[in-house]
Amino acid sequence: MFLGADLLPMLILAMGSAMFVGNFLAMIKPRKRVAESGELEKAPIRRSIFMSLGGLACASWAIATLTT
Repeated sequence: MFLGADLLPMLILAMGSAMFVGNFLAMIKPRKRVAESGELEKAPIRRSIFMSLGGLACASWAIATLTT
């Protein structure tokens, strides 16, 4: 198979992990510089939690797929 048999689970693991870590860090460490017009000062909490949990679910599924 092109690029290996485990390509899709590895891509899902990479995207899910990035989604989890990025949104989690946006919640716990807001930006230090002053926001310009049209920018948010901090990440929306509900959306960040939802996206973090979605990324965690994807990463968990990919890990389970790769280990079985």
